[in-house]
Amino acid sequence: MVNDMKGNPTLASGPSRRRVRGFTLIELMVTVAIVAILAGIAIASYDFAVVKSRRSAAAACLTERAQAMERYYTTNLTYVGAPAPAACSSDISPDHYTVAFEDAPTATAFSLLAVPQGAQASSDTKCGILTINAQGERGIDGGDAADPEDCW
Repeated sequence: MVNDMKGNPTLASGPSRRRVRGFTLIELMVTVAIVAILAGIAIASYDFAVVKSRRSAAAACLTERAQAMERYYTTNLTYVGAPAPAACSSDISPDHYTVAFEDAPTATAFSLLAVPQGAQASSDTKCGILTINAQGERGIDGGDAADPEDCW
């Protein structure tokens, strides 16, 4: 047996043993709570970004379809008989937006709509239906946004 510095007998002959402490349950629970709060904020931000990117893809599709209508008009001098809006190069899913004519095109006018579908419709209450017409006027129908340009 060896005596420590205070004269008490110990069994260890090397440096004195330190008591190893772990995390308490409270410390662990606080850490888990902080991680959960940060994850909740990150998921909400991600959902917002997804909704906004889908809306941007629909706006790009409407612009592309309006340009196709103008090319048709240049060739035929009328919008009448123009084909229905086809698939866009921006790869918007019909599960998120449907692009269509508001009414049948006339000789001098057309109006295209991008109507949100499913989860996009319930998530994107700010903008609602995106519209564009033959004059290039962009707008929204049924949204809460004060300025349509916020949605485009």
